[in-house]
Amino acid sequence: MADQENGAAKPDAQPQAQSQELPTGPQMSVLTQFIRDMSFENVLSQRGVGGEVTPDVQVAVNLDAKKRTADNQYEVMTKLIVTSQNKTNQEKLFLLELEYVGVFSIENVPEDQMHPFLLIECPRMLFPFMRRIVSDVTRDGGFPPLNLETIDFVQLYRNEIMRRQAEVAQAKPTPDA
Repeated sequence: MADQENGAAKPDAQPQAQSQELPTGPQMSVLTQFIRDMSFENVLSQRGVGGEVTPDVQVAVNLDAKKRTADNQYEVMTKLIVTSQNKTNQEKLFLLELEYVGVFSIENVPEDQMHPFLLIECPRMLFPFMRRIVSDVTRDGGFPPLNLETIDFVQLYRNEIMRRQAEVAQAKPTPDA
């Protein structure tokens, strides 16, 4: 005890320096996010309300990603096209188009896993912000706020891969027997 009080530490009390670094997993940080393009068209207000309105909402999602000039920086764009029409007479009520972009710094992701990472994890990080924008815009446009259901980006990615594989299979010429 006297040695510790005098400032001298016992040899076995010193922390050992690790000679091997632990492997680190994927690291992602959002550098910035912004609305690249947005439009809201309130068709109902232009025509006027005639009778009862029962909305039917459809959401289309498109994703795109590209590497930026800086190392480990990627730009991921999510485009939402939200249309609402009256179930009764199929007249359009509103149209909302939103292109939302996030710039990410991504490290420790193997190259063969980068594509799904960009098109699944990055949009998943941005989705709550897009949901809020859609809710605010529809409310400010004269409709009840539209709270989008959670989008399954994994299933969206799988569907796109299957669609591309089917497209390639159809494009291949079949050998004549």
